[in-house]
Amino acid sequence: MAYSEDHIALAAEYALGTLDADERAQVETMMAVDTEFTAIVHAWEYRLGVLNQMVGSIEPRPIVWESIKAAIGHSTEQRAPLVLPEAPPPPAEAPAEPVVAEATPAVEPTPAAAPPATDNSNVIQLSAARAKRWRNVASVATALAAALVGMLAVQVYRPELLPDALRPKPRIQTVEVKTPVPSPVPSAQYVALLQRDGGSPAFILTVDAATKNFTVRKVGADAEPGKSFELWLISDRLPQPRSLGVIGGSDFTARPVLADYDAGTINSALYAVTVEQAGGSPDGKPHSAPIYTGKLIETVPATR
Repeated sequence: MAYSEDHIALAAEYALGTLDADERAQVETMMAVDTEFTAIVHAWEYRLGVLNQMVGSIEPRPIVWESIKAAIGHSTEQRAPLVLPEAPPPPAEAPAEPVVAEATPAVEPTPAAAPPATDNSNVIQLSAARAKRWRNVASVATALAAALVGMLAVQVYRPELLPDALRPKPRIQTVEVKTPVPSPVPSAQYVALLQRDGGSPAFILTVDAATKNFTVRKVGADAEPGKSFELWLISDRLPQPRSLGVIGGSDFTARPVLADYDAGTINSALYAVTVEQAGGSPDGKPHSAPIYTGKLIETVPATR
């Protein structure tokens, strides 16, 4: 069956969930009577449902993260602010006490002893050596971190420049993409409302022009106990009505019996429902007047 762009867009929006309540009810009604339209809706659901499977996630190797964390932690530790111990200031020398000479010439004045001076050279040398050592360690750590970052960059962008032992092993990831089964070529679809005197339909008859299969949906009729509804094809091209079988007790009855008739007979015939004994007419002829009748109308045109 051929579907217009509006039909296809309606099916796509139904799969996306962007329709309002009235439009969704319209689509669900079409799906209830039109199996080909239902297939289009399901095809859209398949197409939209597998988009998130098209690309798989890619994660770096565990050793990469471990190396980065080790390099960052080591570099942070080595770059801690360096505090040098301050050398204590040298103690001030006490002023010499004045010597008062007495009048006795035989005794010479004794000079006061000066306090010993403090030697700070060792402290200054130790602090300078410690600062130099920390600077050397920080320089080495920075160089190692830079080398590691460079090696990681080469592994990502130019792995062929590395030795075989350092080249990353290729990682193969398989992504499964489910492709929906293509739907068959659309064909014409016909529907007949089987009703009495223009009242509410009791049955809905749907016929597929390509396969000549029909489906009868019971919507407003119940057979009496011990009786069965039977469907008939009545055409002026045939000498008498032809039975299409008993309509089952479930909501849907599907049969392929129209394959014995040409398209002209199927499209122009009158379809009727009679009440027969349980199990249908025993001789292939109707035994009561039709109570529900209807003719086919084309709802979906065939592909041109």
